[in-house]
Amino acid sequence: MKKRRVLVVTQQELVPPDSLQGLDDQERYAIAMEVDVIGALRKMGHEVQVLGLGDEIVAVRRALEEHRPHLAFNLLNQFRGVRLYESYVVSHLELLRCPYTGCNPRGLLLCGDKALTKKILRFHRIPTPGFGVIARGHKVHVPRRLRFPLFVKAASEESSTGIAQASVVNDEAALRERVGFVHEKLASAALVEEYVAGRELYIGVVGNQRLQALPVWEMTFKNLPEGAEPIATAKVKWDLAYQKRVGIRTGRADALPEGAERRIAHLAKRAYRVLGLSGYARLDLRLSEDGRVSILEVNPNPDLCADEDFAASAKAAGCDYPALLARLMSLGLRRAASFSGGASG
Repeated sequence: MKKRRVLVVTQQELVPPDSLQGLDDQERYAIAMEVDVIGALRKMGHEVQVLGLGDEIVAVRRALEEHRPHLAFNLLNQFRGVRLYESYVVSHLELLRCPYTGCNPRGLLLCGDKALTKKILRFHRIPTPGFGVIARGHKVHVPRRLRFPLFVKAASEESSTGIAQASVVNDEAALRERVGFVHEKLASAALVEEYVAGRELYIGVVGNQRLQALPVWEMTFKNLPEGAEPIATAKVKWDLAYQKRVGIRTGRADALPEGAERRIAHLAKRAYRVLGLSGYARLDLRLSEDGRVSILEVNPNPDLCADEDFAASAKAAGCDYPALLARLMSLGLRRAASFSGGASG
């Protein structure tokens, strides 16, 4: 790939220090994606500048004027502490005519609202668990036509924020308690959906119009305590000590039912298209014991750590880490030709 001037955009607190010496494992883990992406881009020969974005969006314009990048490599997952505001930063990049990696603003906005995402999927008859939304300040009740066990999470958070074993509820008292937690502690409406017991699967999709589905990945739990559900809680995703204790493993899903991988890839591409996504995304799914596939969440711009699921599944498909980053850059540059909100390439 032609050498480029690249502006890596991330949160201010996630800009890696000049040296990682003295950081403990958890501190290194928090900035691992930034370290991996910035290091790989520099090794590829690109001229890299890093923008640690705080609360002022004007910093984006200043960085573009100062560095005049060919492309912004977007690693943001929120702005001003709000996930939905990431789409505003990307919209700002479009208004300033700066190409960027990853998803367009509309796709980010739609997927940032989990309830709206599920409404769109159900409209297009893409399988997703039955659900209801309980807004803050509203009386807690069991949404119509839903059956216990239910799963409760914030309607507008990501990275498993607020998800714990207590998120799976089996009666109305537990439902009221967990919805109250989401309302009060996360300041979000509560998304209540039917809990699907089964295998925890993931699939990555790359592309704008021509899409590639990556191999299906699976999370397994070797030492899960008795009575605990195999779900990706916040501890599972972010607590290294807990990951080791519970024996969390991720890798290519094996022994899938005949035709399941092809069916999952087809569903993932359909969901990607109906949500108007671009760049890359990861879809979280459940495969029930009777072989039914349900899409739980759609995550544009997932974690790009070199050893995390998305990059690992790309490598399994024959695309190593530098090649993956180069492809994401190429998709961003091609889509930038029009900035029309559509996708190309």
